[in-house]
Formats: sequence, C-alpha cells, structure tokens
Amino acid sequence: MRRSSIGWKLIRLHTILVYIFMFTPIVVVIVLAFNPKQFGIFPMEGFSFRWFVKLAQNDSIIDAFKNSLILGGLTAVLSTSIGIMAALAFIRFDFRGKNTINTLLLSPIMIPEVVLGVALLLFLRFLQQPKSFALLLIGHVVLTLPYVLLIVQARLVGIKKEYEEAAKSLGANGFQTFMEVTFPLLLPAILAGALFSFTISFDDITATLFWATAENQTVPVKIFSMLRNSISPEINALGTVMIVMTVATPLLAGYLSRKFTNLKA
Repeated sequence: MRRSSIGWKLIRLHTILVYIFMFTPIVVVIVLAFNPKQFGIFPMEGFSFRWFVKLAQNDSIIDAFKNSLILGGLTAVLSTSIGIMAALAFIRFDFRGKNTINTLLLSPIMIPEVVLGVALLLFLRFLQQPKSFALLLIGHVVLTLPYVLLIVQARLVGIKKEYEEAAKSLGANGFQTFMEVTFPLLLPAILAGALFSFTISFDDITATLFWATAENQTVPVKIFSMLRNSISPEINALGTVMIVMTVATPLLAGYLSRKFTNLKA
C-alpha cells in the first residue's frame, strides 16, 4: 500500500513537471509582450502596450492576419459543408465503397503534415501548376475535413432516424426534413466542427510553409520568418494574440456545443 502511494506521488510530480515544462514558455511569451524595454529582462521595469501598438502599425503583419482570417473562414465553410454532406451519406445511406471513401477522407489525420505538404506540392509540380491561394485553401480543407467529419458523424449517429421518417410521412421532402429536423439537431456538432477547423487552419504552419506564397503568408508563417531574421519584441505581442485566439476559439466551440445540447435526439 505504501509503495502504491509513493508511485502515485511520483506520477503526480512527473505530471506537474511536464505541465510546467510545456506552459512556462507560453507564460514567458505573454509576460514579455507587455515589457516596455527592447530586450526581455526580469524583473520587468514597468508595464506597457507599446509592442501591441507597433504590431497594429505593421502593415505586413496586418496583411498576414487578414490572410489567416480569410483562409480560416473559407476553410471552415468548405470543410463544414463537405463534412455535413459526407457524414449524411456515410451514416444514412449504404453504397458500394462507403468504408473505403470514409477511410480516405479520414486518412489525413494519420499522415504527418510534412508528408501531406510535400505530396500536394509535388503533385502540383507534376501538373505544372504554380502555388496560389487556391492551393493553400485546398490544402487546409484536406487537413481540417477529417475533424469536421468525425464530429458530425458522432452527432449524427445519436440522432434517431425515426424523426426524419416522421417528418417525411407528414409530407416534408428531403430538403425540408434536413432543414427542419436534421440540421437543428446537428447544429452543436456543426458549430464545433466549423470552429475547430478554423482554429486548425489559423494555427497551422508545418504544411502551410510548403503551400504559401510571398503574397499569401499567414500569421504562423510570418512569425517563423520574423524569428529567422531577428528577435523583435513584436513577436511576443504577436505570439500573445495568436495564443489568445487559438485558446479562445476551441473554448467558444465547447461553449456553443454545450449551449445547444438541449436539442438532443
């Protein structure tokens, strides 16, 4: 019994050390974002929003933010739309090759992003097509679609088919049944999938490095290029903004999902 107690204490200590190792750099970045000095020193000599102001005045970073927001929004719309239709097909219908197609759509989760990035880039080179925003969008849809598909499928499995059959028996067509019955019940999963796909797209850097052009740089790629050239305090401010958005979006997804859970099947 005593050995078991010591073992659990060691596990707790190891867990705490892992969390400290993981989150200390994030805390340091956030703290240094409010440092008024050019170089990071502890203890800080004051508190200032100086670097956030400079960040807002940096046109290249603002353009990168616009690109990331547009790309993330379009990715969320396309991934969610395709994910809804695919989930309905896989759950509500039987057809030849269903399992194979479902596995292919989910396979990007199991493939490293570096491999996906290089593969799509080489495929476009084979087709003699240049890198563009459309390529970036396609790549991000491929990356995020599996997550939307899994979330929507999990929700759709729990929705009784009898509700849809009852609506059809009362004279509703397929589209009316989907909009009046299926869609409201799927809404928590749809919102969660859209927000998660936006977060993944907004935060991705590994695959985006292979697909982005100089005109279509996203915020993570911009941070990476800034770190390669010099270490500016603006990077801490930009990193803080990225951390807040990356954390806030999944939390919003969870909140909206719980808010709409009263629409249970």
